[in-house]
Amino acid sequence: MTVRVVIADDDALLRAGVALVLGTGDGIEVVGEAADGLEAVELCRATAPDVVLMDVRMPGIDGVEATRRIVAARLPTRVLVLTTFHHDDYVWGALRAGAAGFLLKRVPPERLIDAVRTLADGESVLDPAVTRDLMGQLAATGPGRERPGPRDPRLARLTAREREVLRQAAEGYSNAEIAGLLLLAESTVKTHLKRILAKIDARDRAQAVAIAYQSGLMASEEDGLTERG
Repeated sequence: MTVRVVIADDDALLRAGVALVLGTGDGIEVVGEAADGLEAVELCRATAPDVVLMDVRMPGIDGVEATRRIVAARLPTRVLVLTTFHHDDYVWGALRAGAAGFLLKRVPPERLIDAVRTLADGESVLDPAVTRDLMGQLAATGPGRERPGPRDPRLARLTAREREVLRQAAEGYSNAEIAGLLLLAESTVKTHLKRILAKIDARDRAQAVAIAYQSGLMASEEDGLTERG
């Protein structure tokens, strides 16, 4: 099946470059380009792409608000945020708004193509460099420069092992890396993640990570270290 993509960025040269890169990927079709957030929302409503590559800093409504509107409209479109900076407050906002993943704009072409296909398959893509910097930023200041909120009651549904897996996912580790860190089979990590999503009512890995940060789970180092689920 062809993966249909919209590119939203106020830099025309970057849009052209991304479109050129995606054009080298088999089964990927760029169905439109948007120069601002509002245009991105309208284009997604009109074309219902599988994936929109979303810049977060755009004129008019930014990529965070555009993401929120696309998710609220219940479109079949998944949002992949592209950011220039490791430390970008907009990334946290986009994650909370419902983005399914984020990557640095300087990502290698093959990584971008793989990410688009991954999102189209219903999975999430979280750039480890951005995720780990985000964790450090939130540990110091909390989301939006506020401390994390009270522990989300949904986290009480998780076993200690599931909390460990979620914490590692929120730090940006892949399933294979989590398996190595926790001495588990990769298939076991995947099973844990499926159970985590179901228990905390998260639509995907990205939303689960947002819940982990927002709830204060990442501020705690002792949970789940003594007992095992």
